[in-house]
Parts: sequence; C-alpha cells; structure tokens
Amino acid sequence: MATLVLTEEQQMLKDSARGFLQENAPVSAMRRLRDEGDPDGFSRATWAAMVEQGFAGTLIPEAHGGFDFGHVGMGQIQEEAGRTLTASPLLATAIVGACALVHAGTEAQQQELLAPMAAGELLTALAVDERPRHRPELVHTRAEYNGAGYTINGCKSFVIDGHVADRLIVTTRTSGECRGRDGITLFLVEPGLPGVEIVPMVTVDSRRAAEVRFNDVEVPAGAVLGHVDEGADVLDRVLAVANAHLAAELLGIAREAMDRTLQYLRERRQFGVTLGSFQALQHRMAQLFSEIELLQSAVLAALSALDEDDAEAEALCSVAKARACTVAELATNEGVQLHGGMGMTDEFDIGLFLKRARAAQQTYGDDRHHADRFARLRGY
Repeated sequence: MATLVLTEEQQMLKDSARGFLQENAPVSAMRRLRDEGDPDGFSRATWAAMVEQGFAGTLIPEAHGGFDFGHVGMGQIQEEAGRTLTASPLLATAIVGACALVHAGTEAQQQELLAPMAAGELLTALAVDERPRHRPELVHTRAEYNGAGYTINGCKSFVIDGHVADRLIVTTRTSGECRGRDGITLFLVEPGLPGVEIVPMVTVDSRRAAEVRFNDVEVPAGAVLGHVDEGADVLDRVLAVANAHLAAELLGIAREAMDRTLQYLRERRQFGVTLGSFQALQHRMAQLFSEIELLQSAVLAALSALDEDDAEAEALCSVAKARACTVAELATNEGVQLHGGMGMTDEFDIGLFLKRARAAQQTYGDDRHHADRFARLRGY
C-alpha cells in the first residue's frame, strides 16, 4: 500500500520542476503564445529546455534513453506544470505516447520510437475520440485488412497535439460493431501518409488540438500497436495513466488558484479592512484547502498504484480524475468569484486557470464519466 509521502528524490524532482517552470514557462509565457497565435501552441525552445531537464524521458526505460523515474515522479512535474499553465507535449508524448509504447509496443517499435521521444525529437498524439464527449469504446473509424496491411477510414476529433505529431496512435474497429470493447485495434500512423488530413483547432484554453481524417490510408501490418482486435485493454491502461496525470495537473491548477485568491484576499481592502478578515470568506477558503489536501492523497495514491502495478490502479486513477475535476472546478470558481468583477477580466490570470481547468476536466472523461467507470470496475 502506498505511503502517500514523496521520497527525497521525488521531492527534489518536484522542487526542480517548480523552479524551472516558474522561471522558463510562467503564465506570462502562455499569454504570449495565445496573443501571438503561435501555430504550435507551445514554445519549441521551452520544450527543448524541458527535454534537457529530463522531463521527456521520465517514464521511458533507461535502455531507450530515458530515466524510468516512475509515475509519481512525472506527476510532480505535471502538478507544477498546472501551477504555471505550461503548454507542452508532455502529456501527449512523454506520458500517453511513452506509456502506449512501453506497455504494448513491439521491440522494433520501441527501438525505433522511444529514444527519439526521450530526446524530444519525436512527438505523438492519441487519436481516440469521435464525439464531443469522451467515449473510447465508440469507434466508427475502421481498419480493413487488405492482404498486405490495413486500410483506415474515419475521423477523430479533439486530438491533443495532433497538429504537430510525428506519430498518431489511432483507435480503430477491425471487427464487430461500432460500440463495445471487442474488435478495437490500435495503430501507429505517420501523419504524412496519403489520405491523412489534419485540421488544426484552438481550444477554450488557447491550446491546440486537431481533427484528423483518414481517407483510405494504407498502413503496414507492422503498424499495429499491441494485438489485432485486443486493443481495448491497452487503451484502458493508457487512458488510466493519462487521467492520473491530468489529475495531477488539475491539482496544481487548484493549488495555484487558491494561493492567488488568498493573496488577493489579503491585499484587497473593502470597508476599511482586508477581504480576508471576513469570516464567511475564511470559511470558504478553509473548505477549499481541505478539498485540495484530500485530492492530493487521491492523486498520489493513483500514481503510486501505477508504479506498483497494483490491481486497483485503474479504479484509483478514475477516483483521482473524478475528484480532481470537482476540486479544480471549485477552486477556479471560487477564485473568479472572490476576485470580484476584476476576476472576470483578462487583466487577472485567475480566469486563465478556470479555462485550462475546464479543458483538462473534459479531456479523456469528466467527473461523471469516471464516477461511472469506477462503479463499473466495482461491479455495479
């Protein structure tokens, strides 16, 4: 059972990530990316510096150029990235892509892709959803065997980093109906192949995603990630990992929103006294503090379970994501409200935290999705 306490090495990584991101990727950097309309949605120079810090290789085995520092370690980086609203390929590549290849990749696929990922030279994107709400088992995109490989047809929406990816991890239906776990197969698809059309989009948090269309895209049999018709189990693991780290990011967002709101309450004066002197507001902040402390335990439990390959890991990841969604929503709502009218303006950063929280909440399932998933995993 996890101790829910960071080791000395994990705390050092957290402190290092905090100092690096606050200096190199503050909220002002995100504002600049937004205002300049950067087509990538993130700074390539900052990403290169993050790679130098070893962030990209945190989950990649040492044999492939990574550091194999584990999910708890990566979670600390994600939490600090949430505090600075850092936009980067960390989630799509260093977490989702790395997990998919380590968990299901063939030796040849790992040899080809993991080292470039750890070096920051290759970006990935998970193309899973086909509707506005996350439903990974709903797969209309089909891959038909053509004798030598497969032909893919379909469309994926809200593909995070799909506009910059060097490899797409695509969920397809190789048998069966469009719903259900049986018959799902994952493919590694090069976005430059004939028939792949990528339409970039800007999300509510000013980041970038893409709609990816597949029109008679031919891929070799060696592009299968895992086993044909058995991709649902791989997808479960990858999405559990992604949601645990999204929960860590939401924890960072909630903490920063609370800290900024507390600072405002200590400085803003009304009726001759600071807002923080009003007991009703103190009660609201005390409640938020308690909720964030509980969320921290849930997130650390999920990340630890992933590192220990615990049988309860997927359930704990859903608990953490569901909890993170509600707590981050409370923290950012309280932040905007307690900043008063100024909280609704772009002059204050608090609204930026609210927007990022809403996007992260919806990514790979919101609180209702994960409450339902937890119940199903428990046999309800």
